[in-house]
Amino acid sequence: MQCHADNTQGGDRLEAERDEAPLLAQHLSSHTGLCSARSGLALALHVSLFVAYALRVSLSITIIAMTNSSHPHGWSGSAPRGSYPGFAQDAPVYNWSAETQGIVLSSFFYGYGLMQVLGGYCSGLFGGKPILGSGLLLSSVLTLLVPPAAELGMSFLIGLQVLLGLAEGVIFPAQYTLWAKWAPPLERSRLMNIADAGCTFGTFFALFLAGIICQSLGWPFVFYIFGGVGCAWCLCWFLLVYEDPAHHPWISAGEREYIVSSLAHQGSSHGCSLPLLAMAKSLPLWAITVACFCTDWMFYMLLTSMPMFLSNILHFDLRENGLLSSLPYVGNGLGHILAGLLADFLLARRVLGTAAVRKLFSALGMLLPAIFLVAVPYTGWSSTVVAVLLTLALTVISMTGAGININHIDIAPRYAGFLLGITNAFGIVAGIIAPSAVGLLVGEVLWGQKPQAHPWKKTQIFSEMDSFLCTESKITPSQPLLPTSTCDVAPIQTELQTILRTRGCVRRKSSTWPPSG
Repeated sequence: MQCHADNTQGGDRLEAERDEAPLLAQHLSSHTGLCSARSGLALALHVSLFVAYALRVSLSITIIAMTNSSHPHGWSGSAPRGSYPGFAQDAPVYNWSAETQGIVLSSFFYGYGLMQVLGGYCSGLFGGKPILGSGLLLSSVLTLLVPPAAELGMSFLIGLQVLLGLAEGVIFPAQYTLWAKWAPPLERSRLMNIADAGCTFGTFFALFLAGIICQSLGWPFVFYIFGGVGCAWCLCWFLLVYEDPAHHPWISAGEREYIVSSLAHQGSSHGCSLPLLAMAKSLPLWAITVACFCTDWMFYMLLTSMPMFLSNILHFDLRENGLLSSLPYVGNGLGHILAGLLADFLLARRVLGTAAVRKLFSALGMLLPAIFLVAVPYTGWSSTVVAVLLTLALTVISMTGAGININHIDIAPRYAGFLLGITNAFGIVAGIIAPSAVGLLVGEVLWGQKPQAHPWKKTQIFSEMDSFLCTESKITPSQPLLPTSTCDVAPIQTELQTILRTRGCVRRKSSTWPPSG
């Protein structure tokens, strides 16, 4: 295999920074309006990611309507139809425990993580357009099959979620392969963040609309409607998107020359061989990988578990749950766009260099959300305060979109899709762990009259620790983490009760340990 270390250890980045002066002159005279071809690609990718995230998040909100949450240790069968007021009367309800729900939600990430590297490799060989379009089309078809899979049984639904993860796993690496051919260095932040904002706006749309559909038509129609829209959009994708500026029939000559000349130093996409040894030795790549894991832990925990948190802890009905779950993602989508504009402004005005901008946006995007998130359990579970903190957390975390998320193209644009696949594969490990960990913690009966509130506190503390460790900060909790097992806890009963009374978590009359029922 070829081993070109300069491709992964910053050679391309340094060359790009040396070229910033002439590129800036071209940038000021180039056509950057909404009618440019690269802006059209940003819009097409925005819609594609909008659809992709609407498909993947739909189960997170519909699982509330699909399950009987009053049975914490339920079984995997179905309850009588129309058992719950406010839901469509012909929709089945399944007795799935919190642990089972966590397994169902996390099963998506097994397939998603496995396909990341392969998706990046294939998009470099065959192009980003066909790989992304095929993955999105297959995801849409599989979404249509969720209701019959749930009716057949838990194993069928888990298997379908794994396949859905495999299909969606190629989308992000393929997107990076496209941007490596389309995004000039001084416009990467804004173009890629406009596209990425589709993820959060799609989540907002899905969480808001899914609650209404569940109550009016029944939860199966969420998957039928979203899957049908996805299939229709895929047709538009294959007709409207082109692999690179050279093959675009309607791009202006000036814009084509500007894009090609600004990216001339990076070379074409990789072939069959890859510099794997150089990648393994690349410290910047390892730094991006660790940062992606820490960021994804927080993001995926909120993405998959916030609807259950608002429903089970704050006791919102499904319609209110969908609305309040979606509000933080509006802030995240707007934050993506603003962060991209600000980052490119700092680069274009030479206020900061490329490395400084990426580090600044990454650090702020990880530390501040961790602080907001860990403050949630100490608000007295006020719905207004919780909504504000979650909105702030997901708004500020969008700053990483102009930081670590673009570093792949900065350090090695030729291998951007493959590198994104590597870092995303590690980040998806957090997506596998987070929902399952939340399900296990929420499902444990440890806290007397409020069995679920404080396991949620522990999940949020874990998120803070994760982000602070990623930025090489140290935290010392005021209290050690309490044991999560009910085995051999009699010797510490008095100490636990004292701590919980001090924090206002249990009533003084609660004297039985472990709690019954």
